[in-house]
Amino acid sequence: MVFVKNWDDFEIAVENMYLANPQNCRLTMKYVHSKGHILLKMTDNVKCVQYKAENMPDLRKIEKFTSNLVGHMASKE
Repeated sequence: MVFVKNWDDFEIAVENMYLANPQNCRLTMKYVHSKGHILLKMTDNVKCVQYKAENMPDLRKIEKFTSNLVGHMASKE
């Protein structure tokens, strides 16, 4: 498991992972209320990339990114 500290690096890693193997990719989000963090985790059963968002600008980026990615994942058969 790799924790990525930069959003742009996480976004690139997730896109590359999804394009390489879209059938096995899973994205999970976990909200930690006590700390106000959102944890994102993308895996393809071989590699795992994680990102922790701690501030509001990151949350807006996450919302835009996940809505696009989930929409794309749902549209594929």
